[in-house]
Amino acid sequence: MKPSHPHNIALITGANHGIGLALTHRLLNEGWAVIALIRSAFAEDDPLTRQALSSRQLRIYKADLSDFGQLRSALQEINHHEAHIDILFNNAGGSFPELFLSKQGRELHYELQTVVPYIITMELKPLLLKSRLRTVVNTSSNAFMMKRSFDPESLEHPAKFQMLTGPYADTKRALSLWTEAAAPALAAEGILIRSADPGGNNTLRSGKKSGIPLWLKPITRLFFPEPTHGAGLLYQAALGEHSGKSGVFLIKNQVKPLKFTEHSSRILKDVRAIYEQEYLQSGGT
Repeated sequence: MKPSHPHNIALITGANHGIGLALTHRLLNEGWAVIALIRSAFAEDDPLTRQALSSRQLRIYKADLSDFGQLRSALQEINHHEAHIDILFNNAGGSFPELFLSKQGRELHYELQTVVPYIITMELKPLLLKSRLRTVVNTSSNAFMMKRSFDPESLEHPAKFQMLTGPYADTKRALSLWTEAAAPALAAEGILIRSADPGGNNTLRSGKKSGIPLWLKPITRLFFPEPTHGAGLLYQAALGEHSGKSGVFLIKNQVKPLKFTEHSSRILKDVRAIYEQEYLQSGGT
């Protein structure tokens, strides 16, 4: 049975750690209902999320987003059980320490940070169209801003791997590029989509390997702000002064031009092809 209540509803991927968790806390405290699409559980010692789970202000759907079978099952459940989605935050991602492939055989950063946000957006369009705000915010990064080259041919299977400035940065750029390219068609349907950089945040977790270079870790711990900083920038990207714009890329809540936009339509075509020819044909909704 679909819930009936007056809440604004946000769906957040990666809602249980780092920036996603800080954003979840902020929205819950403001009275939003939050749908969490996550791989692992929330911490047991978090009283806000425990209370919200008990009242169903917070609702959890679990999946490894890089596994199309698990992703499909979770999205079907969301479409079946939820009434609408006002804001979709495609936030899940991360910088991995070495080259990994997804279950589908593509480089993991590309699958998780470029392809999957497109699939989630397309699959949840019916719920977005039932809402008032009809907004999608894709979490991007400024990690690609200083790179002088970009090869879309290497996204699925990069020839070499570099922490942070390699596949991580390139796939975040690709995310922002397809966001820009997809914006006009989505706006024609009434959906606004933007990408936003949440800035540098101290999201390091004890005992968990990350793709943060060794030299950067002490700087991150000492000088980077807490994840509430990044959550605030994503919140502003969704609801702030640029909330009426579509296709833009935001850094520090300011619109910034993207380089390599000549590849935007190519990247959109590629992710659309994966969605239509692989995800849908293998059993999607």
